Parts: sequence; C-alpha cells; structure tokens
Amino acid sequence: MKLGIDSIKLPQSKTRGPLASLDHVKELGLAGIFFSTALDMSPTLDPGALRDIRAKADDLGLYLESGIGKINPYCSAEEPALRAAGGGDIIAGFTRMIESSAAIGCLELWVAPGNFKSEYRGRLANDRFRTDVTWQDQLDGMEKVLRKLAPVARAHGAHMNIETHDEITSFEILRLIEKVGEDCVGVVFDTGNGLQRGEHPVFAARRLAPYIRQTHIKDAYVGRAPGGLDFQTRPCGGGIVDFATILPILADANPALNLSLEVAQSVEDKPRRANPRQCIEIDDPIWRAGHPDLTEDELAAYMAMVDAYEVRVKSGAVPDWEAYEASRYGYPTYENQSYGFNAAIAFIQQSADHIRSICRDKGIALASPEAKQQAA
Repeated sequence: MKLGIDSIKLPQSKTRGPLASLDHVKELGLAGIFFSTALDMSPTLDPGALRDIRAKADDLGLYLESGIGKINPYCSAEEPALRAAGGGDIIAGFTRMIESSAAIGCLELWVAPGNFKSEYRGRLANDRFRTDVTWQDQLDGMEKVLRKLAPVARAHGAHMNIETHDEITSFEILRLIEKVGEDCVGVVFDTGNGLQRGEHPVFAARRLAPYIRQTHIKDAYVGRAPGGLDFQTRPCGGGIVDFATILPILADANPALNLSLEVAQSVEDKPRRANPRQCIEIDDPIWRAGHPDLTEDELAAYMAMVDAYEVRVKSGAVPDWEAYEASRYGYPTYENQSYGFNAAIAFIQQSADHIRSICRDKGIALASPEAKQQAA
C-alpha cells in the first residue's frame, strides 16, 4: 500500500499546477496524488501535458490516480466543465477522460453520485433529499450513464469507481456494481462520508472491501447536537473512525491499494463560511425513511461508537465542535481565519503520522517513493 493525498485538498495545488504539486507531494514525504478528474491535470486533456505529468510522477516514484467526475445527470448542469470536455456532449466528455487517463496508465477512475452544498443545514444539503426529483430517479440516471460508459471502460481495462460520497449508501453502490458489472465499476472508499448516512465505517468497509479500488482517507467528529448529530472533519486519529480495524480490512482485500488522504481544505484555497455546521438528522422520520437498508444492528453500533467518542470529548482528550472550530477558524466571528497553508500542512502530517503508525502496528507495509526510486 502507499499513502498519498487528494489533489484538491493539497494546499496551493491550483496555484502550483500539477507538475509542481507532484514536487510538493514528494517534499511532504507522501507517495502519490489523486487528481479528481483528468481535467485537473489538463483542462484540455492535452496528451503531451498528461504524458509529462505521468513521466514526472514515475521519476519521483509517486502513484498517480485520476477520475471522470459526477455521473448523476440531475446535477450535470452544476459541473459545466464535464459537458464542455465533450464539446457539449457530456458522454463524449466522460469518454475522452477515460481514454486520456488510460493513455497514461490511470485505470482506476473516480466518479461521484452527487453534490454536497454546505450552505444548507441537514438533509437538504445532499442531493439525496432533493425535492424536484427522487433519489431513486437519480440512481436510475446514474446507472444509465455508467452503462453508456461501460464499453469504453472495458475496452481500456478501466474501472469507474463510485465514491461513498455524502449522499449515497454503500448498499446502493453495491447494487449499481451488480447491475453494471464489477469488471468496470468499483468503489472509492471514503472512510468518513458514510457517517452522514448513518453507516458504521467498519461495517461499510467489510461490505465494500472486495470492490474498493481507490480511497479517500479522512476522520471526523460526530456528536449529539440540536436536530441530530454534528459532523466536522478532523485529522486522522482525532475523530471517530476506527482505522486500526479498517486498514487491515482494506489491506487484506487489496494489498496494492493506495490510501489518499482527504483533509480539511485550507481557507486560503477555499474561503469558509461562518459556522458551517453539518447536521446528520438521524432521528428525523423523513431522514430515517430515506435509509431503508440501514439495519437496527448497524444503527445501534453506530450510536455506540458516537457514545464512546463522546466520552473522549467530555474527558478533554479531544475538543468539542465549538472549541475545535474556534481554534482553527476564529469562531464565531471568523475575522481571523487561521487555518491557512501551515495549519493545513500540519493537518496532513498529523493524519499521515497516524495512518503510518496504525500500519506499523498492524504489520501493513507502506511503500515509499524512495523505495521505488531505489528499485528502479
């Protein structure tokens, strides 16, 4: 396994560009980079530019991963670059990204099922609870898109890997894989997002393990709050996710899996709204009815996990929502958004150190870029 990072959450990745970001990743002691889409490497999908990125990643001994974007046709208008890549034909745009990625050896490709809008609180922040179209209609639309792209993916030996994103459940991802085919569809396992769907991360890891081909590694605070549960991204080891149990599951299923950190984004890269509380409305009847696959056993284990974490919070071992927000963002005034470049780098290093420590304790080998270069 190798430990790297998602490019969007790498500080200054947009201003540095892909080539300099590879240097930055190497400087941080990480082993690779996960570009969300091929357009993040080259907005025009220029073959020469993509080959240069591949060559530099190889020279530095870094893994390189990519994707094709949001496949929910009901939110396509919110991602105009995907349609533009095909000259107005979004399926052609997706096809070009698959072909361009495959040409540089990126065969594991991220896809996502919707959007999360932090300006809204509770279930309406997720496309799952849109009121203009049902979630099942959206799932059906995603299946149709995946089926249209399946022949292209198969022709190149590629997998379109569905992220366990904020709005979809692991059960629904498994059904999409069954319908379209595991030979061309897999999973990007985000260790934190399933918490917003009431799923226990260990339960989800076990369900999805045979199909996990990419990852987003992150941790989160989850605690009781008015309206349900608060959710807040934390450095790995500072939240509720049990990496000591999850990482061996992932390693056993796919020893060559890349672990890509997805950390809190620097406010210098993305300004942050004041008091952006993400509420999991876990006790709301509409929310509960929208999760028919969630069993009582898993929900009980989930709430036991929340209770155990609350003990850590009350003991002072980890800060509560407000204290953590204040320390990073100057809550409640936000006049001094202190979570800039240096703080984001510290977040990355803390998370990387925790994952490396767990891997050492569990006997999981993490390959380094230095080892690959020496072997070459």
